[in-house]
Amino acid sequence: MPHLVQHKKNKMVKKKVAFFNFKEYNVADWISFFRIVLTPFLFLFIFLNEKFMFAVLLIISFISDALDGFLARRLKIVSERGAFLDSFGDILLLIAAIFGAFWFEGDVFLKNKVLLLIVFSLFIFLGVFAYIKYKRLSSFHTYLAKIIFVLIGFFFSYLFFFGFNQWFFNLIIIVGIIEILEEIVLVFLLPKHKSNVKGIYWVLKKSK
Repeated sequence: MPHLVQHKKNKMVKKKVAFFNFKEYNVADWISFFRIVLTPFLFLFIFLNEKFMFAVLLIISFISDALDGFLARRLKIVSERGAFLDSFGDILLLIAAIFGAFWFEGDVFLKNKVLLLIVFSLFIFLGVFAYIKYKRLSSFHTYLAKIIFVLIGFFFSYLFFFGFNQWFFNLIIIVGIIEILEEIVLVFLLPKHKSNVKGIYWVLKKSK
């Protein structure tokens, strides 16, 4: 029995290490990892007050997010490791983008602080809920999650080159709230974590 317990522990350790085992990385994993590596440079350009360079690097990061998912599906190399790296990179990118937005365009976002606090509170609840149940990020990669991240990419690109657009911002907030609520429901519905879940409709359809 002790050997069995130790064997299970060893398997769990190996599984965790595999997320950053570079020898096993495929092309999609490397693109996701590239996005993670870019994050410190985003913060560097923020503190140097280099708005243009920050915006360019931010766009490159968002393009890499679309590219890694496309290649993973196209080349049939979708994996748990890839989902983890993609989600981890997305969170870092989103933090850098929001920080940069407040740094360079703080006034317009402070005017919308109530909406932002609602989204942030729901996001924190989702993260805590998923960690309590799965001991990891939700990382469901739903259709809505992909749509909202594309919208966010376009929004920040527009923001730093053309300025703030209230209509676009409101759209992001509405879709973002719906997406987070869907993931919260998915955490309720799914007893074990799954990556690349399309959405509530497909989960319920599959359970019938």
